[in-house]
Amino acid sequence: MRRLGRADYEPTWRAMQAFTAARDEHTPDELWLCEHPPVFTLGLAGKPEHLLRDIGIPVVKIDRGGQITYHGPGQLVCYLLLDLKRRGLTVKTLVHRIEQAVIDLLAEYGVQGERLSGAPGVYVRGAKIAALGLRIKNGCCYHGLALNVAMDLSPFAAINPCGYAGMAVTQLAAFHPGIGVDVVADRLVEALQARL
Repeated sequence: MRRLGRADYEPTWRAMQAFTAARDEHTPDELWLCEHPPVFTLGLAGKPEHLLRDIGIPVVKIDRGGQITYHGPGQLVCYLLLDLKRRGLTVKTLVHRIEQAVIDLLAEYGVQGERLSGAPGVYVRGAKIAALGLRIKNGCCYHGLALNVAMDLSPFAAINPCGYAGMAVTQLAAFHPGIGVDVVADRLVEALQARL
């Protein structure tokens, strides 16, 4: 596990690409934890019209699946650099297990997370609390998971989150005021390791 702290988005993304390109069948899998300065990221199939208005936050076009999302301080981002072949995982199984790890983590805090059919991620009472986007290359994945912990959610109002107009978003601090990313990080890693 690598803790990157507050890390600019683009160099982190380029480092994931480089790590994945250089790895071989013996390269250990890694989890990278970080927070990003405010940034919108637009996935491969991302439609620019899902950015509803310019609020001065940069938009980076990237190579994961999915539409547009927001990253900012107070959101725990976990990048999963995994060899799926070695682990015997399909993409569908991997997504299900990542979602389940988040649901397990939320349950520790007495929060009931759930899946929405056809919309990857984890939701609480219909509001998105965790977004998920992956890129698979040569049987290995990168990108990962963004869990809203204690952040300014207002930039989400400038986009259709993950391409869904009017999608509500929430965060763990709405249920546990005062909670911080550092506390949640270790527990998320434990939950992911238990499921993967």
